[in-house]
Amino acid sequence: MARFPFPAIALSLLLAAPAAWAEDISKVNGSIEVSAGKAYGDLDTVNGGISIGERAQTGDASTVNGGIKVGAGARVGSLETVNGAIRLERGVQTSGGIETVNGSIFVDRGSTIGGGIETVNGAIGLVETQVSGDIETVNGDVTVGIGSVVGGGITISRASGWFQSTPRRKPRVVIGPRAVVHGPLEFEREVRLYVHRSARTGKITGAEPVVFDTDTAPQD
Repeated sequence: MARFPFPAIALSLLLAAPAAWAEDISKVNGSIEVSAGKAYGDLDTVNGGISIGERAQTGDASTVNGGIKVGAGARVGSLETVNGAIRLERGVQTSGGIETVNGSIFVDRGSTIGGGIETVNGAIGLVETQVSGDIETVNGDVTVGIGSVVGGGITISRASGWFQSTPRRKPRVVIGPRAVVHGPLEFEREVRLYVHRSARTGKITGAEPVVFDTDTAPQD
């Protein structure tokens, strides 16, 4: 009997499965907490944080004013907030992307992100993480830490519209040891770029990389 590879789309559907059959949680005021090992559908609040326990399964999680924390080994959909940080512990899998406007994003070891990562004002940090899409920011620092792989590219855009008056500090971008960025690195504003000698990236435009050999990048 012939063997067929497990399609990537089937994996995405499997990761998102809780949204199809589990209960959604929706609030206006108040935080949402999912206990370890539990399964829920989409999680949605306006004023409050979202906490997802270890090994829990959920659909998409979104809030406006509040942070999102995902425990180790959880499987979730996309994660989105406007004013708040997003933090993923070890071994988290998302079937979608991660996005915030004002807040940092950190993803710990062994995690897999099924989309891109985007913020406007806030740092982005990855450690041994697989990202399917692009990384985009305007004013945030970006660290693609040791052993991380980004399937897309990295873009730091020029501030425009509501963000034109933001401080003109130079974002710090670090591509760490054995990290890989398959797509281009495009910088529309001045940045400080550090690339480890063992790292691999796509074409770099808008910045001159500083190559380093140590475990951590040089200080500015």
